[in-house]
Amino acid sequence: MKRQRIAIDMDEVMADTLAKRLAIYRTEFGEELLRESLHGVDIYDAISEERREAVRAQLFIPGFFREIPVMEGAAETIRDLLEHHEVFIATAAMEYPHSFTEKYGWIKEHLPFFPDHNIVFCGDKSIIHADFLIDDSPRHFERFAGQGILFDAPHNAKEDRYPRVGNWSEVRMRFLGEP
Repeated sequence: MKRQRIAIDMDEVMADTLAKRLAIYRTEFGEELLRESLHGVDIYDAISEERREAVRAQLFIPGFFREIPVMEGAAETIRDLLEHHEVFIATAAMEYPHSFTEKYGWIKEHLPFFPDHNIVFCGDKSIIHADFLIDDSPRHFERFAGQGILFDAPHNAKEDRYPRVGNWSEVRMRFLGEP
């Protein structure tokens, strides 16, 4: 039986980038920006215009991509997926070239078992030849030849064009048939 090839995004799928951004926002502005307030909108649409540039700048803070918390259940599920499927990490790193080293270090820390040759840093994910792409951004599915699976995130809450998983337990159930 042919092993399915699964490509998995990093930010907002394996790495809880939003949690990191909300923590920095709280520190920088002294107020809480709640995940619930981002239902169906990008973070930039939920904040005042005068704060947008400072929030964008977070992504350029040295260590930002290295210090993101791992999503609950991601490491264990990915380890188990590797036993039954071909698994690749496909992360769009071209917008933030400094993130390459930090993202690689993050993967080595949180997924030390993950094979280096299955890590893909890219821009346009349509080049990924996989049966499935698990991603929080539907824009990556538009030219992707396989099946896009949307990973729940506040910003994509109103998206209904693609199959969806809410968390890593649902990924496990979908691909391994177990909770």
